[in-house]
Parts: sequence; C-alpha cells; structure tokens
Amino acid sequence: MKRFLKYLLVIVLILIVFFTIQNYPVSVAARDLPRLSDTLNLKHNFDLVLNTDKPRHYKNVTVLDTVAERIRKEFSKYTDRTGMQEYQVENNIYKNVFASFGPQDAEVIIIGAHYDVCGEQDGADDNASGVVGIMELARLLQKQPLQYRIDLVAYTLEEPPFFRTEQMGSYVHAKSLFDKKQPVKGMISLEMIGYYSDEPGSQSYPVGLMKWIYGDKGNYITLARNSFSGSFANQFKKLYFDNNSIDAKSFRAPGFVGGIDLSDHRNYWKFGYSALMVTNTAFFRNSNYHQISDRLPTLDLAKMGLTIDGVYRTIINIK
Repeated sequence: MKRFLKYLLVIVLILIVFFTIQNYPVSVAARDLPRLSDTLNLKHNFDLVLNTDKPRHYKNVTVLDTVAERIRKEFSKYTDRTGMQEYQVENNIYKNVFASFGPQDAEVIIIGAHYDVCGEQDGADDNASGVVGIMELARLLQKQPLQYRIDLVAYTLEEPPFFRTEQMGSYVHAKSLFDKKQPVKGMISLEMIGYYSDEPGSQSYPVGLMKWIYGDKGNYITLARNSFSGSFANQFKKLYFDNNSIDAKSFRAPGFVGGIDLSDHRNYWKFGYSALMVTNTAFFRNSNYHQISDRLPTLDLAKMGLTIDGVYRTIINIK
C-alpha cells in the first residue's frame, strides 16, 4: 500500500508539472516598452535596507525599527498616506510599514514583502529585493490614476522562529483587513526577485523532470499560485504574461508542493483572499539563501528592474 501511494504521489506531481506550468518568453507587446525602474534608485533603496550596524532579525528590534522608519520615509516621498501597524510579540513591539495610493474607499490590492532576515546575514535577495521592489513601485505609482486602492506593505517577522505562526507581520495585516471587513481585490507577495543566472545548471526544481521541459538556467521570474488562488491571481498571471519584460513562468499547485506557500501570501489565503507570489524560486536557484553570502553584489538589478516593471504594468491594468 505504501509503495502504491508513493507511485500515486509521483504521478500526481508529474501531472502538476505538465498541466500547471506555463512558460512565457518576453511578450511581443512588452519587447519594445521603455524601462521604468531606475537602477540607481534601486541601489539607493538597497542601501536604506541593508546598511545597518546589526542584522535586521527579530532579536535586533532597534535595527528593525530603524529600517521600518527608513522605508516609511521613502514611501512618504510619493504619498502622504503612510504609517506603521504595530503589534506586540512577547515583550517587544514590531512594525509593519504601509503606503496607500489611489481612491481611499475602493477595493484594495496589497503588494507586500518582508524586511526581516533569518539570522546573521544581509539578506539582499531574501528579502531586501522584495522590499526594494515595493519601494520602487511607490515611485512609479505616484500621481498614477488608479481604479483600485493599492497598499504597499513591508512586513516584519516573516522568518523563523515566527514563520507559519500568527506572529508573522503578514498574518497580522491580513487578519486586520478581515476583521474590518475591508473589500480586498487581491494580494501579491514579492519574495526574492533579485537573483538571476544564465549559467547552465543554475536552476533546480521541486520535481527533477521539470528541468528537461523548462530549462536549467535561472534567468526568469515565476508566478506561484496554489490550486485555489482565486480570480485576482489568475487575472494577474494573464496580464503579467501580456506585459512581461523578462521571461516568466507560472506554477500552480497544492500548497504542500515545492515551497509554493513559503512567503507572506500564505496568510492571505488563510482569510480567503486571492493571492500569489512573484519569485525567482528562492533556494531552487539561489545557493546564498539564508547564508551570509546573500549580498548585494550577487544580484542582477537590471533584470530585477524588469520584473518590477512587469508588476507595475500589470496592476495598473487590473480590471
């Protein structure tokens, strides 16, 4: 019986590979679009997040507070609707940072990324890259006419020992929306969007067969959804592939498969919101994951900028 179940699981995973992965090269529509993200601005914002005297993990609350205020001040260049969401864990106060754009009373689209790290490291890709992504989106969204309210949120306490607990900043934020009965259009998690490689063998997969179909070079971005990720996530995927300036893939599978729930979007799923993750596939590509070697020089800011451009062009076209 155990052998049968093992074979059945393998068959299910193979079916997931063939029927839920989609591969999209740079779209014809986006091929000649101008670059929007500014590499110098990305470098400036990386400095705001990375330049601290100690690592920004949960034990260094003062460092987390310093980075949170830097993010808020950067947000405030582009909107006067910024703030902190504070909550207590044990004897410490931790802070999510937010900025809002668009009509105040409209449905909300949340674009979030966590600013804390796991241990004694810079965490340039994990996940300063995601935070810098939402900071750059703030610049792009200023004065942009929007149909929906867009909330950019920088979360705290995504990393261990709080991962998968109700102390995650994204859980606190998602629950607050649910408790207020706030209409939510959907949520996008930016999780590790800075590391890319054109080297053969630089990309691995949760199912080995996938590399024979989709290649072994880590030079693309992935949209990760679960089996019931909802209409917003599905629409975002379609529009992103119409506007992608970088090669992109879509992976849709049950939450237990291949780390598909390993970021802040998982907490919005818990409250019934449509959500997805934009990622470079984390440890399936970047060997610096949760290591002291996760530093800024390892990242490709040009490709990261193209990923951000795709997110921006997609969200302003959501219907």
